[in-house]
Amino acid sequence: MTRSVYVTGIDRGDGRQVVELGVMELLTRQVDRVGVFRPLLHHGPDRLFDLLRARYRLTQDPATVYGMDYHEASTLQAEHGTDELVSTLVDRFHTVARDYDVVLVLGTDFADTQFPDELSLNARLANEFGASVIPVVGGRKQPAESVVAETHNAYRAYEGLACDVLAMVVNRVAPADRDGIAERLGDSRLPLPVPCYVLPDEPALSAPTVAQITHALGGKVLLGDDSGLARDALNFVFGGAMLPNFLNALTPGCLVVTPGDRADLVIGSLAAHSAGTPPIAGLLLTLDERPSDEILTLAARLAPGTPVVAVESGSFLTASELFSMEGKLSAVTPRKAETALGLFERHVDTAELRGRVSAPSSDRVTPMMFEHTLLEQARSERRRVVLPEGTEERVLHAAEVILRRDVCDLTLLGPVEQIRKKAADLGIDLGDSMLVDPATSGWRDSFAEKYAQFRAHKNVSMELAYDVVSDVNYFGTLMVQEGLADGMVSGSVHSTAATIRPAFEIIKTRPDAGIVSSVFFMCLADKVLVYGDCAVNPDPNAEQLADIAIQSAATARQFGVEPRIAMLSYSTGTSGSGADVDKVREATDIVRSRRPDLLIEGPIQYDAAVEPSVAATKLPDSEVAGQATVLIFPDLNTGNNTYKAVQRSAGALAVGPVLQGLRKPVNDLSRGALVQDIVTTVAITAIQAQTPTPAAQ
Repeated sequence: MTRSVYVTGIDRGDGRQVVELGVMELLTRQVDRVGVFRPLLHHGPDRLFDLLRARYRLTQDPATVYGMDYHEASTLQAEHGTDELVSTLVDRFHTVARDYDVVLVLGTDFADTQFPDELSLNARLANEFGASVIPVVGGRKQPAESVVAETHNAYRAYEGLACDVLAMVVNRVAPADRDGIAERLGDSRLPLPVPCYVLPDEPALSAPTVAQITHALGGKVLLGDDSGLARDALNFVFGGAMLPNFLNALTPGCLVVTPGDRADLVIGSLAAHSAGTPPIAGLLLTLDERPSDEILTLAARLAPGTPVVAVESGSFLTASELFSMEGKLSAVTPRKAETALGLFERHVDTAELRGRVSAPSSDRVTPMMFEHTLLEQARSERRRVVLPEGTEERVLHAAEVILRRDVCDLTLLGPVEQIRKKAADLGIDLGDSMLVDPATSGWRDSFAEKYAQFRAHKNVSMELAYDVVSDVNYFGTLMVQEGLADGMVSGSVHSTAATIRPAFEIIKTRPDAGIVSSVFFMCLADKVLVYGDCAVNPDPNAEQLADIAIQSAATARQFGVEPRIAMLSYSTGTSGSGADVDKVREATDIVRSRRPDLLIEGPIQYDAAVEPSVAATKLPDSEVAGQATVLIFPDLNTGNNTYKAVQRSAGALAVGPVLQGLRKPVNDLSRGALVQDIVTTVAITAIQAQTPTPAAQ
């Protein structure tokens, strides 16, 4: 039977969309087919569903998402009564539910006076849907005592209406009160019988974006790009004072509002932004006054990408409009979505909550489920990853996602002021990231000494070592070697050789690894396979091939893939002969000798390794054939071409290459890597740096 989760509230202004997004993230990690149902909808766009559809690649027909609009509901209730309204909504819900493993129900918004008792309506619908309820209590601008009392009252209200309360969520409480409220709600003298999670108010979520403000006020964009318009306006600073006093009023993320003829404030604001003291969201010029072309040209050079928008209204009317705006989660505000998920995952025990959702378990692992699992696993044991390419735009965007999702700690390398300026121009908040310039770092001298020691057999002098360690990849590798970072990711603008050569020279291979090799995680529609080696070793001998197989099995297990190893060749079993087949056969024997605990088959052809019907004919008694999860190719030519063929022809997501065999993790990006590729690789690197469980060793 379909299991449903009904997220609802007790009043408006609870920021429930954060919880709805967080629960959707949790459900999509657990099952493949997740549906969405909103019983009642106001006319107009449903920004949250648009976000869910885009982010989670939902194929659900939007027409099936909604039970009915409020007008239809009120008419139906008036003419035929509440029972008929509920019955109709139940029928429409089950039309959706039959096609999905689990359904997320988005409760009513408490904004319609025609339904004065929406709490009871939500409770009844949840019961009729067979859904568990997550009530959300809003705590914004409320004293802690009131929040605690309201939470207990909300639980009693839903429990009293016979609801299965899955958990309580208190949202938007004052950050200073968050821990105290959580402690009081967990007080054993007055306990809630279900988990209760307390989320602090996050200003970036309620702040409107510059794009939202521009649209609402009918503004004209004079300068700026899409990235700049996506910035959050965390507060507003109105220009009227003389420049020195005005500059003192600027705060990080503020939107400057000033008449367009105040060229001094326009240039002063952008100059301060360019210097990073502080970075602003943009400028809003009132009274439709456009600065001169010379001023705009200078402004564009001072702060490329920073939005400058002109509006017709005066400062007073503009101010009243601005203070009435509130940011919204939507498909066009991906930064807010990352912030919301980071907030949810920091303050909600997702493992506990997931355990309380009795959604059917599935052996299917989709690419999205695998990516979600990586982020969660990386977050479970925090590590620091160094990114040598700190001035690269894609790396900065990836860093922002990693920080907002609270995946791991980061160190970015490069000229510090250049990194800060580039981040400010992109509207990116690097938070508590460590920024280090190898050329001026206090570690450079000690790193040079270390490198000279490592390369003494090559007669590397201190003078040469001092120059070498100023290279960002060498510097980052030495940070990992010296324990100042746990892993490194590079390669978005550097060659593979430039990225991994320092690791070979400095970190070197593990004692139990004969060579460094690599794997790709091939995320197919319903499972994840591990391919090795497709990137490093051109023509491994039998001993090296066995080493690759053993390493790949360990990597697979560390990332939740139970290893069943197929040693691939152009023949299966004893049907073929020749040097290439003999190499694979010998490698298989070596693995069996070294690791009798591993399930392995070889030589075996690809189709016999992964297709049960073929395996039943060729190797009917094999424990691996037809269900292999780790596929080891005999050489780089075969492996590299196969992974690319599967990636293109089957639409598989290829994650990697993931290097294995080094003492500490270093991973290489392709120079065409997208932001999400970088995020995923950083998460993998953080996981590799974690203490391996006995099962993963």
